[in-house]
Amino acid sequence: MPDSAPPSKPLRLAPVIQATSAPRTPKPPPVTGPWRWRMLLAAAHRLGFFLAMLVLAMASGWWLAVQAGRALGWMALDGAVGVPPLLMHGTVMVFGFMPLFFSGFLFTAGPRWLNVPPLNAPRLLPPLALQAAGWLVWLAGAYVSLALALAGLALACAGLAWMLALFWRLIAASRQPDRVHAMAVGLGGIVGALCLAGVGVTLWSGQYALALALVRTGLWGFIAVTFMAVAHRMIPFFTSGVLPMIQVWRPFWVLWLMLGVAVFEALAVWVDQAAPPGNAWTLAAAAVEALAGGVLLWLAVVWGLVQSLKIRLLAMLHVGFVWLALALLYGAASRTLALLTGQALLGLGAMHALSMGFLGSIMVAMVTRVSCGHSGRSLVADDLVWALFWLLQAAVVVRLLAAVQGMPLWLTAAAALLWTTAIVVWAVRYANWYGRPRIDGNPG
Repeated sequence: MPDSAPPSKPLRLAPVIQATSAPRTPKPPPVTGPWRWRMLLAAAHRLGFFLAMLVLAMASGWWLAVQAGRALGWMALDGAVGVPPLLMHGTVMVFGFMPLFFSGFLFTAGPRWLNVPPLNAPRLLPPLALQAAGWLVWLAGAYVSLALALAGLALACAGLAWMLALFWRLIAASRQPDRVHAMAVGLGGIVGALCLAGVGVTLWSGQYALALALVRTGLWGFIAVTFMAVAHRMIPFFTSGVLPMIQVWRPFWVLWLMLGVAVFEALAVWVDQAAPPGNAWTLAAAAVEALAGGVLLWLAVVWGLVQSLKIRLLAMLHVGFVWLALALLYGAASRTLALLTGQALLGLGAMHALSMGFLGSIMVAMVTRVSCGHSGRSLVADDLVWALFWLLQAAVVVRLLAAVQGMPLWLTAAAALLWTTAIVVWAVRYANWYGRPRIDGNPG
């Protein structure tokens, strides 16, 4: 058999050599194209996110100008006609860009949650355009006349109600057994629309304190509720997809806890508004906030906070969720110090830990993720986004310092500058994507 051995080797090796030497299929080059307005109607997230970023950039830039003027002693922008700047700021930052961001996410992921056909972007154009136009009129109109500002508010409210009606139609058409998260978002939206309408009524009648109370109610009862429902559904899912050792653990008692906290905080706004809070109420509210904050901080660890820090985009979601726990703990500390000293030493720190820390961080993380995935790109936070995210965290910390009684005005202006820089650069980067085709050539 020695003469038969040599030919056997090339016969066995030929397929191997052939397979290893076969040319690899070249990766197709990214699709590129000019920025076009019509591309905004190619998908719901393109239209919703683009309009949200427009309102966000305008509102943030205006507030930076107000704060810079105050720090420099130039008060011209404080002279709004019939609308106090604080009320202008609170209203647009709560009801302005956030519902537009919600539209981009809910009409993209929502139909999959509910197992119903999605709505195309042209159907969403009228309600979303009404909101965006309304908020730009609100910002400009407040310096012209109260009637014009209220007209802008009416446009925004009509657009929000229309958008919510479309989302409720998706819920009604669904036969999915689990519609809890979508229902929570829908009910929160009803609270938001009612609060926004109430802001218009109270502003017209000159009841500014009631209008601010309605803004804070909308912050907790609408915006925070929506973020909590989405966080409960998506953070464990995203984490388990990237970190297989972390299981999808999202019992409904966690959702009820978060929603219960939001309802409690919304009701607490009116308890505080009705009369100076007594010692018993202050202690009870501080205890509720401390307990809930502690549980949510524990939950952040259970959901993989430490493990997520190795993956930037995932870490952004988890850090944002931690701010919810810190906002409640900060609120408990604020109430306790007010009870001991008789003064609001920590000011609006808890509210900004919630709005800038929790809501702002989750907003940047979620919008970045959706924008990457639906543009054909990898689900990553690159160096630019990572740096902007931490610039936003610095803005939150500076704003918390500025909220402490006795701090100089320039700290608030510095926080506004950090926030606006991070947000505007981030917004311009992704708005540039929405008007261009997907880089993989796929539709959407």
